Amino acid sequence: METQSHAMELVSNSLHDGIAMKYDTYEKYLDDLIKPIDLFYLEDQDVARELVEIGWRGQGDTLKREDFEARKQKAEMFKQAKSMTQQQTLCSEGVDLANFPFRQHLARIEKPVRDGRLAVIIFIRHVNSRGQEISGYIDYGHRLKRFRAYFTGERLLLPKPSDLSYYNWETQTLKSNATSNFEVIADNVAGLHFKNKRDRKLINVDPRAENPGDKSKRIDLPDDSYHQVVIFEHETRRKN
Repeated sequence: METQSHAMELVSNSLHDGIAMKYDTYEKYLDDLIKPIDLFYLEDQDVARELVEIGWRGQGDTLKREDFEARKQKAEMFKQAKSMTQQQTLCSEGVDLANFPFRQHLARIEKPVRDGRLAVIIFIRHVNSRGQEISGYIDYGHRLKRFRAYFTGERLLLPKPSDLSYYNWETQTLKSNATSNFEVIADNVAGLHFKNKRDRKLINVDPRAENPGDKSKRIDLPDDSYHQVVIFEHETRRKN
């Protein structure tokens, strides 16, 4: 709690500095202060930097190296604190999901997915009002950064061509992509599998399979918004 409080304090106080965020190194900061005419006459980048640093040349007041490094350190602390705060704020936080079993289940497993303890694949079949059908496999962790609108119901979670697997039944468009968590393995004999990148274990998504794989389980969830929803949960094995 103390760490989280400190992180929130850093973010709220905006300890980041514009100069430190703009320049990767002190040398690049000095280079931006050097006037073209200085380089023309001096013909030496290092000498021009030295003159800018001591305030003899350049534009405006120049930060000393130690001041720049101090601001750089504060900027890094701010970035880390902001990242920590974003990670600790769940997309499902504060949303009433009592009447939505599918979204409710996703909310329950959101934290272990974020922590990397659980890798989840969502299979969705959806038929729209015009009778057009799409289906696909979605890497839950890969989509989590922008999942808030799905929890609130503002948007319907649907497979995209950029997901693990996507199929449009009308156009017969088939797409598959690796994500940060899974590789796609399509075998004519064994069928479609997904390999977890952390522990290299396979997840078998064939509905006829008795077991989806080691440390994996299949969960069918009802939802009136979809023709079919299936979740594959895989407990990842962390490397020592």
